[in-house]
Amino acid sequence: MKVLILNVDLGKPDYQAHADEFLMLAKGAGAEVVATVVARRSRPDAALFIGTGKLDEAVLIADETGAEIVLFDQPLTPGQQRNLERGFNRRVVDRVALILDIFALRAKSHEGKLQVELAQLQHLSTRLTRMWSHLERQRGGIGMRGPGEAQLEMDRRIIGDKVRLLKERLERVQRQRTTQRRSRSRGSILSVSLVGYTNAGKSTLFNSLTRAGAFAADQLFATLDTTTRRVWIEGAGQVVISDTVGFIRDLPPTLIAAFRATLEETVQADLLLHVVDASSPQRDEQMAEVDKVLADIGADEIPRILVYNKIDEAGYEPRVERNEHGTIARVFVSALKRAGLDGLRGAIVESGQIAGNNASNIENL
Repeated sequence: MKVLILNVDLGKPDYQAHADEFLMLAKGAGAEVVATVVARRSRPDAALFIGTGKLDEAVLIADETGAEIVLFDQPLTPGQQRNLERGFNRRVVDRVALILDIFALRAKSHEGKLQVELAQLQHLSTRLTRMWSHLERQRGGIGMRGPGEAQLEMDRRIIGDKVRLLKERLERVQRQRTTQRRSRSRGSILSVSLVGYTNAGKSTLFNSLTRAGAFAADQLFATLDTTTRRVWIEGAGQVVISDTVGFIRDLPPTLIAAFRATLEETVQADLLLHVVDASSPQRDEQMAEVDKVLADIGADEIPRILVYNKIDEAGYEPRVERNEHGTIARVFVSALKRAGLDGLRGAIVESGQIAGNNASNIENL
């Protein structure tokens, strides 16, 4: 589907990284990008986010290139989206809706599909107006997967009932996960969760550590559903390792809330492996975004090791670094080349023992 991307430069230093990431999101959703328009503003316009002059310019380019959809790289209010769609006479998909669309495309498990549908319905419930009447003949495509076009005709009561039903189902899933975690706790099994920015190589590292076959690809949100495997690590015994959904800058709050059950694997872990793309120029900003989400879900106090992945692309050698207290802080690996994995396993054993001792001390208080 042909799309026009509308990027808004608000003068922030990470604008280009934000724009590049949005382009990856668009391509991940299957878009054929025919044109890109950049609007520079000091602050968003209340009615259109961009000015009327830039809107007129973008409409002309959309007409000339045959763009069917406009992808807007910022979250829009319902009013802004309605006004833009009237101006373009096309469907406008903002950043939140695009991420939700990709999640709908990638969700494979029953739980994942429930979570995506819940997030889509919550997003849709704020936009239920007749603003869609001029788009009724358009079918399918980006921004319309999952619950899709039929839900545009639902009233708030029906959507509200559906949201409650989905929350009840997800609560049952959460109770099942809690039971499974209690079983692992009784067996004194170390629980390790891989976290990190999307496309940092978490799934490749997960496969290298566990010899599992989790899907891994060079794209944003390649993995959506949490995958858990048991693996034997000398010195630690049986270890449960979980691969979780990747984070992204400005992750929509509705997604964090909807994926609470999946992120519980992170909250309840004994040890976090924060996987970082060592070759990314934006790695510091990406690490900060992950830290922010971990704080949002209450996982910021869990012992953590920074795992610098993709060292084959960054020109680093495999190694283990310690902080001023002698505690392992960073491990440099290449999951793809399977370099540095022995050092990582040793770090898991050492950090797991410390985490276990801390947990025992807390229980004895």
